Amino acid sequence: MKSLAELQAIKDKMKDKVVLREGANDIRIVVGMATCGIAAGARPVLNAFVEEVNKQGLSDKVTVSQTGCIGICQFEPVVEVFESGKDKVTYVKMTAEKAKEVVEKHIKGGEVIADYTIKNDKI
Repeated sequence: MKSLAELQAIKDKMKDKVVLREGANDIRIVVGMATCGIAAGARPVLNAFVEEVNKQGLSDKVTVSQTGCIGICQFEPVVEVFESGKDKVTYVKMTAEKAKEVVEKHIKGGEVIADYTIKNDKI
């Protein structure tokens, strides 16, 4: 059994990841984590978003969370980005590498990556 000090250390270490998933900030990143999303690789995508938002120091304005089925299973993993006063952006066929790029270019830089969106006619 763990001592209280060890358990507190584990809690403190995981606190940033929990806060990212439960916060209420100006930007929300929502990853589809239904069975179809998980089977298509959504778990590493979710983890990459959480880690990259934390790494970039954006946790004060970005919330990363998960949801059930978004309804477009053929495009999984699906990620929706909600920003105050802007239209929702739906990224499809995401990977952990693409997630890091979305944080850098879209979330931090303000530039939607059109090639990764559902509106892309190449998909």
